[in-house]
Amino acid sequence: MHVATLLKPEMFDVEIDGMAASIAGLFPDWHVHDRFGLVIDEAFGGIGATHLLQAAMTAFYAVRPSRRDIVYPEIYAFHVGRGHGAHAPYDFWPARREVILTTTDPRDVLDAINDRGITRLAVPDRPPAAVEHRPKEGEAAQDRIASAFLYSATGRVAAPDVTITGRDRRTEFNPNQTLRPLARPRPPAEAGRPMPASARPVKEADDSYTRWLVERDGDVSDADRARARSRREDLKQDGLARETYRRIKVEDALLRLAPTGAAG
Repeated sequence: MHVATLLKPEMFDVEIDGMAASIAGLFPDWHVHDRFGLVIDEAFGGIGATHLLQAAMTAFYAVRPSRRDIVYPEIYAFHVGRGHGAHAPYDFWPARREVILTTTDPRDVLDAINDRGITRLAVPDRPPAAVEHRPKEGEAAQDRIASAFLYSATGRVAAPDVTITGRDRRTEFNPNQTLRPLARPRPPAEAGRPMPASARPVKEADDSYTRWLVERDGDVSDADRARARSRREDLKQDGLARETYRRIKVEDALLRLAPTGAAG
């Protein structure tokens, strides 16, 4: 639960349409039941949406500050086609918050998004694909989702209208942790000896967290990791990253849930 104490709204500069803005302006009318969803379709792709994701997490805690001591943020990653590397260091935890879809069918992706009740959605910046979603699934998503964004795995989209810049080096903690080579797994707790209650809420002290990182390590290669690290460095000035996004209509986001040419 490090995000609960690591990140604060003042750590980000937000611009919308070239004007200084705020996280509240980025996510209008954020409420206690909002859930952020991130669709990922390439190795470490979600790192390109780092600041948007982190801004959403600060909104989650800001709307009810008492959450900081008790729950992980309601954020969900949807890996399309296969796993694309663990993004759990961002606090996509427990592991059910990283949804590994073995299909590229956009109808299945939308089903997963609807099942989790996502209300704020970020999808990869790619051409829309004609798709007819299952009856009423598209309508349900449009009725519920309040904000939709395009992001790029590179961290910069074409024709952006949103810019988010880190103001504190702690905003780079999560991408740095995600891109670290997997360390030697911590030995599991001894049989019959339960983990101390004080450690249970912290994912890094949970053996299942280590096992999840090991399981997802096979999703990516050393070359994938090097490319993602290079992309991240390209975004930085004085150690801080500047990312861009584009706000889109929900119906347009639903046409970008899987690669062009997938079932539709």
